[in-house]
Amino acid sequence: MPEIFVVRHGQASFGSDNYDQLSELGWQQARWLGEHWAEDGQKFDHIVSGDLQRHRETARGICEGLGLAGQRVEELPQLNEFDFKNVMHAYSEKNPQAIPAAGAERADYYRFLKLAMQAWSAGDIVGAESWQQFEQRIEEVLGILAAGARGGRTLVVSSGGAIAMMVRQILGAPSHSVTQLNMQIKNTAVSHFFAGRSGVSLHSFNHVPHLDTRQRREFITYS
Repeated sequence: MPEIFVVRHGQASFGSDNYDQLSELGWQQARWLGEHWAEDGQKFDHIVSGDLQRHRETARGICEGLGLAGQRVEELPQLNEFDFKNVMHAYSEKNPQAIPAAGAERADYYRFLKLAMQAWSAGDIVGAESWQQFEQRIEEVLGILAAGARGGRTLVVSSGGAIAMMVRQILGAPSHSVTQLNMQIKNTAVSHFFAGRSGVSLHSFNHVPHLDTRQRREFITYS
């Protein structure tokens, strides 16, 4: 049966001028995942990613760990994250009192993003794309991935919000579950799906076997 392994990108550069690039730890997380799969004898027939910088770099790091440096990676922009900065800006214009103060803790920004996502999904604010457009493109890319698997094993690199939307659609969960799932997904976490005649089904969610060890648990991140 066709299998799809969807990986959230490695740790990005939170707080820097270019969030979209991987941090040094993000690169290491990606290489560790590739090395883990190489040691386990895992192979992939197709490798696909979004076209954001953090997606490309994560795919490259995984391929380096797998011993596949220079491997061709197909890019699908439908796998890109929603524009969370735009969503947060739209929410802040309607709720300026909720904006985290300068120098606030990272957790404060996560709480603000959660509120913004809830307002976006409820239609209270409009981002760069509507919630319905986000749903539609994730539904579209799930169909593309399922059709392209063709009995093989596909590795996909995407982002937390997009992965959360995939899981919501597959499980038929309510819209608010996207926000809850998005906040849980670890950097370079793997979610495993099967694609069959009846559609795509979820086998496992948010696993980090390459990090969930006594020596590496301190390197588990969420941004």
